[in-house]
Amino acid sequence: MLKSFEVKDYALIEHISVEFGSGLNIITGETGAGKSILIDAMSLLLGERASTEVVRKGAQKSVVEGIFYVKANKKVKSLLEENDVDFSDELIIRREISLKGSNRCFINDTPVNLNLVKDIGNLLVDLHGQHEHQSLLRTETHIDYLDEFGDYQGILLQYKKIYSELLNKENELTKLQGKENSIKEKKDFYSFQIKEIDNVSPQEDEDDKLIKELKILENSEKLAELTSEIYQLLYETDSSIQSVLGKVKTLLQKLNDIDKSFADSLNESDSALAQIQDISNYVRSYNSKINLDQEEVEGKRERLGAINLLKKKYGGSVKSILDYRKKIGEEFELAENFSEKINELSKNIFELRRNVGILAKSLSRKREQAAKLVKKGIEETLKELGIQEPQFKTKVINDQSEKESGVIVDGKFIKATSKGIDEVEFFISTNPGEELKPLAKVASGGEVSRIMLSLKSTLAKNDKLPLLIFDEIDVGVSGRIAQKVGKTLKNLSAYHQVISITHLPQIASQADHHFSIEKIAQNERVISSIKKLPQSERITEIARLLSGEKVTAASLKSARELISQRE
Repeated sequence: MLKSFEVKDYALIEHISVEFGSGLNIITGETGAGKSILIDAMSLLLGERASTEVVRKGAQKSVVEGIFYVKANKKVKSLLEENDVDFSDELIIRREISLKGSNRCFINDTPVNLNLVKDIGNLLVDLHGQHEHQSLLRTETHIDYLDEFGDYQGILLQYKKIYSELLNKENELTKLQGKENSIKEKKDFYSFQIKEIDNVSPQEDEDDKLIKELKILENSEKLAELTSEIYQLLYETDSSIQSVLGKVKTLLQKLNDIDKSFADSLNESDSALAQIQDISNYVRSYNSKINLDQEEVEGKRERLGAINLLKKKYGGSVKSILDYRKKIGEEFELAENFSEKINELSKNIFELRRNVGILAKSLSRKREQAAKLVKKGIEETLKELGIQEPQFKTKVINDQSEKESGVIVDGKFIKATSKGIDEVEFFISTNPGEELKPLAKVASGGEVSRIMLSLKSTLAKNDKLPLLIFDEIDVGVSGRIAQKVGKTLKNLSAYHQVISITHLPQIASQADHHFSIEKIAQNERVISSIKKLPQSERITEIARLLSGEKVTAASLKSARELISQRE
């Protein structure tokens, strides 16, 4: 349930804060007062995208915040926990749209991405936009409405996953077949390049290692001379540092025998002698290993030259050489075994078509079952809405493919899409004796609104979304039918919190909570405001809806009668 809703600096809205109640919440107001702007702001809480144009003139950012009561909503709790967002009985969603172009989203004061806001919104709210009823006139949407009702989302998700794998394999096969001539033409050229690279067979980072080794080898004489000189200075002669330090240590020992304050210096002399010994040993060992073999030097120079030549031809580095070798190796192997690869891929595709077909058939059966339940629910609701003998049917059909494509169902190739093998279309008859015809071709504007409300009511009873929002679901209806629409919304509010915008007094009279939006001039600017109407003002507002701008005694009387009929 949406407990409260706050909007700051959004279009005509400077600042509004409204607390909704359970049951049926009705919003009325003159055309242009800002009712649809309020619904647009609500859509931001459901993850809809927003542009900087919504920021009110003179402001730096728009802020929209809603507080939902979600104590018993296990799906919301699970989704928040998956995304490391704290869960509590109250869920606070906030959106900020800045003139700088930044769009910040928060759930329970934790920054989140827009996709998570959208996912949470899908678990909380069904928002019926002003023109959504027109979508019923597009046949391609009917399958989505049916699937929204059906309890087979797991099969549908599994189908989409495997169908996507099938498409990927088919694309792979198409690309492979298109490359057949090209691969075969390049086979000899690839063979030459493979031999050229393999004759050198460079190892990763080998060029860097060779450069370091050559630097040492090419300076062997210098290294031998320097290490020999260092060894002589440190250790070999009578005046070597080792000999001098040995004498210093002897003198320090004598001093320490007399005055113990020389103890630290004596110890340090030991350390110095040990370090000299270590250096001398390393230099002598290094000198003994110096190799003056000119053939080894030439060999390493030749190998480095061969690697550098390959680097110039194949990308500038040893890594690029190895990557290219791997690529052409795979292409060469493919050219050598092209027919086998095609056959293997074709078998995989055939098997995937069978597996997808099994899921598609199961999905089709589920849709047939759901169609029967939808028929019952919509016909019952249409009767409540003034269509005395309605007939409604959902046709679920599929077509055999003219060629070996699509998916395989019972040994036949059937056309398929990411939604399955079915084409779904709603058929209706609203008058006795008339045959069923496609809804998209025969329904009037008022009938479409009632059918959409019937559909929403049927879906809502099946799917326990906490909140339903309707922006003028009553388009094209009036009089007696409008009163029936109001009753249907009232009945729907027994299962859900309902927020509805309307221009019709018959619907407004059914409200549990009635809100009015109006435009007012303030500081030479127009702003929208909203308030909850007490009983006396509610009667006046319904009277205004009945009679127009001038409220009469007769319209006030009619307003009271409408409200009393509700009660």
